[in-house]
Amino acid sequence: MKEKGFFGPKYPMRRASSRPQPDRGGPAAARRGWKQGLRSLLNLRSAAGQVFALQVGIVLLLVAAAVTALVVQANRGSEREAARLSLAAAEMFANAPGTAEALEGPNPTAVLQPRAEAAWKRAGVDFVLVMNTDGIRLTYPDPAQIGKKFVGTIEPALEGRTVVERAGGPPLPAGVGTAVQAVVPVFGADGSVVGLVSAGITVENVGDLVERQLPIIIGTGAAALVLSTAGTALVSRRLRRQTHGLGPAEMTRMYEHHDAVLHAVREGVLIIDAEGRVLLANKEACRLLDLPADAEWRRVVDLGLDGETAALLASGESVTDAVRLVGDRLLAVNKRPTAPYGGQAGSVVTLRDTTELAAVTGRAQSARERLKLLYDAGARMGTTLDVTRTAEELAEVSVPQFADVVTVELLEPVLRGEEPPEASTEMRRTASLGLEGNHSLYPVGELVRFAPTHPVAAAVISGRAVLQADLSTADGWGAHDPEHVQRVLDQGLHSLLVVPMRARGALLGVADFWRAGASAPFEDQDKEFAEELAARAAVAIDNARRYTREHTMAVTLQRSLLPRGVPEQNALDVAYRYLPAQAGVGGDWFDVIPLSGARVALVVGDVVGHGLHAAATMGRLRTAVHNFSTLDMPPEELLSRLDELVAHIDANETADDMHDGDGITGATCLYAVYDPVSGRVASATAGHLGPAVVHSDGTVDFPQLTVSPPLGLSASFPFESTELVLPEGSRLVLYTDGLVEDRDRDLDTGLEILRDALTGTGRTPEDTCSAVMEALVPARPTDDIALLVARTRRLDPAKVAHWEVPRDPSAVAPIRAACARRLADWGLEEIGFATELVLSELLTNAIRYGADPITVRLLHDRTLICEVSDASSTSPHPRRAKTTDEGGRGLFLVAQYSERWGTRYTPAGKVIWAEQSLHGPPEPAGLPDDALLDQWSDDTL
Repeated sequence: MKEKGFFGPKYPMRRASSRPQPDRGGPAAARRGWKQGLRSLLNLRSAAGQVFALQVGIVLLLVAAAVTALVVQANRGSEREAARLSLAAAEMFANAPGTAEALEGPNPTAVLQPRAEAAWKRAGVDFVLVMNTDGIRLTYPDPAQIGKKFVGTIEPALEGRTVVERAGGPPLPAGVGTAVQAVVPVFGADGSVVGLVSAGITVENVGDLVERQLPIIIGTGAAALVLSTAGTALVSRRLRRQTHGLGPAEMTRMYEHHDAVLHAVREGVLIIDAEGRVLLANKEACRLLDLPADAEWRRVVDLGLDGETAALLASGESVTDAVRLVGDRLLAVNKRPTAPYGGQAGSVVTLRDTTELAAVTGRAQSARERLKLLYDAGARMGTTLDVTRTAEELAEVSVPQFADVVTVELLEPVLRGEEPPEASTEMRRTASLGLEGNHSLYPVGELVRFAPTHPVAAAVISGRAVLQADLSTADGWGAHDPEHVQRVLDQGLHSLLVVPMRARGALLGVADFWRAGASAPFEDQDKEFAEELAARAAVAIDNARRYTREHTMAVTLQRSLLPRGVPEQNALDVAYRYLPAQAGVGGDWFDVIPLSGARVALVVGDVVGHGLHAAATMGRLRTAVHNFSTLDMPPEELLSRLDELVAHIDANETADDMHDGDGITGATCLYAVYDPVSGRVASATAGHLGPAVVHSDGTVDFPQLTVSPPLGLSASFPFESTELVLPEGSRLVLYTDGLVEDRDRDLDTGLEILRDALTGTGRTPEDTCSAVMEALVPARPTDDIALLVARTRRLDPAKVAHWEVPRDPSAVAPIRAACARRLADWGLEEIGFATELVLSELLTNAIRYGADPITVRLLHDRTLICEVSDASSTSPHPRRAKTTDEGGRGLFLVAQYSERWGTRYTPAGKVIWAEQSLHGPPEPAGLPDDALLDQWSDDTL
């Protein structure tokens, strides 16, 4: 077991003095500390001093051996260098040009002596001499030695080899004694040896080379000694700190005492470092925590302890008498950090077995579980604003943590979102959990009438929880239906706790908690917890009930304000979809409005926001669009009028009137008018997304419209319309932003998905709506969605008649005759007379009061449409003529013989139109034939 390195020696023998200490700062204190440290290192009684002395001795031996080896190596290297220089100088001179010729000449000494002197000076050797094959010197640094015998070995050289040796000779200018010399042959032209050359360095000069290297070698050795001694001092100083200056005997005795105390004490001790590793664990700690044998130097979290205990031991926080259940033992845990007491960062943990506190801990654990259950209930109940789902969540939270079976009964009006009525024992079972398959309890959805003796009735009357600890011995609760009660008991249910659920003082229902089988019966202490749980569920159910009521009211209002169907018309084949948001109804709407001249207006709009106010605002704007459309306004003018209306309403709204916090500001609208005669679509938008056009070949286009600000924000900016010509069979798609925008995708992505869903040919509007909704609508839409798909039709040109009329009263009769012929061609002779009366009146007014050009157009559609246009902007108005008036009854006749009539203005003037049923004219009420004939002069007829 490792007993040092983290906290130093355990249980040190000496303690620091408690007397006041002098100032430890300043140079003098630093010098005193250094001297004390040096003395402690030189104290051979301590482990640190002994280690220091041993290491210094070893270092001295190593440095001496290294210096000796370097000297020997340097000496040998110097001799090798001398031999190399000598051999190089000898070979260079022997092979020099003219050396062999001079040896064969009459006076070789005269020629070679100057050359030899110059050669040994340049080559860095002490001598270069030349000899003949008999070994007689021909040159020498000392001229007196010329002609004498060479001292050395020449036989190998005479055979053509090179000789390197140490030999003596006569004195030289560079010194005396033995020299390192090389002897090489000189070859003649025929390859024979004609002489010898020797070069060398005296041994004295070789020693000079070694002496020049000795300072470096000795200096290096001294530096190595100093560094090694310094390193040894540092190591010994650290050892002194860790051993606190103790000697080996003292350390042995201290560790013996440490082991005896640590393992004999009946309290668990753990030492844990800052990284959560166990540095020490005595036997008692291993027993209490059931630690493995190799627990030391392993992380606490890897020892198999439960998560809370491991987290407590690994944390750096101090703990005092924390009771922790480990296995079947209750341990009192105390934990203190070691850093304030001179150790490294870590903790010392002591464990004491307190199993006798099991009863107290059991109650604390039960309370903790109850608190956790209440916390989970608060987090899990009320996640959806649905009454039934909230009741089911109450059952899911309670089973099996608190009860084996839970049933919930709610009053019928609460399920519908209505205000709770007076307390009643007639309730509908809303949730049930805990019993599988066939069981004896009433099924979910059944209306249950509880008898006055039933615990539910008692709880409703008292307003408090009612406990039946043992159902088999309870009196009265099963008297109304003994067989049912017996089936309940046979199922194993033996204990019941009924808790009324009340919110804002009103009863919403009851929650029944059942226990079965081996579960302990309910006790009085369970009643308070069950009441708290039911109270939280009641708040969530009441919130869901109120939301249900508000949502139902808003949806009802919204659907009552939306169109119930598509009006009959022949210009467009229309299909639509409308889907309210899950979070609450909004202000999206759509409309299909038939207009004069067989035209049809398509409208989509969106009021920003949700709730009743948005739905009511939507209804107001839809009504305004209907009213403005009856005036046959162009799209841009209609939006201008609607913008003024919204601005006026916003100006009159106050914060107190807007209960949901949203005004009308931000409403958008797209208004498009389709003319089946020309195939033109005139569209204008107020902040709304433009339509999509699916051409007959299946391609999809998003026409660029001039976008104006939303309604109420235009600030007098003019609205503009855009005209398109659509071939027959094209599909015009109008939609609100809820279709293409969502929290999980942006607008561009939504438009691309819409394009893909619309692409294709041969689809009906209904098929198109289905494909678009399937591709784009999320599971829980966050905004209302309105979709309108209209496939265009063209009016047969054969059912359109058109005449230019000169401004002359006499032109009325020919036009009337031509009209009668055209009606005959169409098979409409039955309404010919009425049509002639209407046409004559409208045409006469145009000739008298209008301006050129004047035109007449007949359209054979679902009705017969007669249109008279002129360049004047003056509109006729019907009035009640006096009996003495000669005129003033023409428009009255038009109204009597037409289903409807009116005026629409165009950039070139106005159009007065009248529609007649194809099944015959209506009977004029109280108007004799003579009165009708009196309306026209003889010239007109």
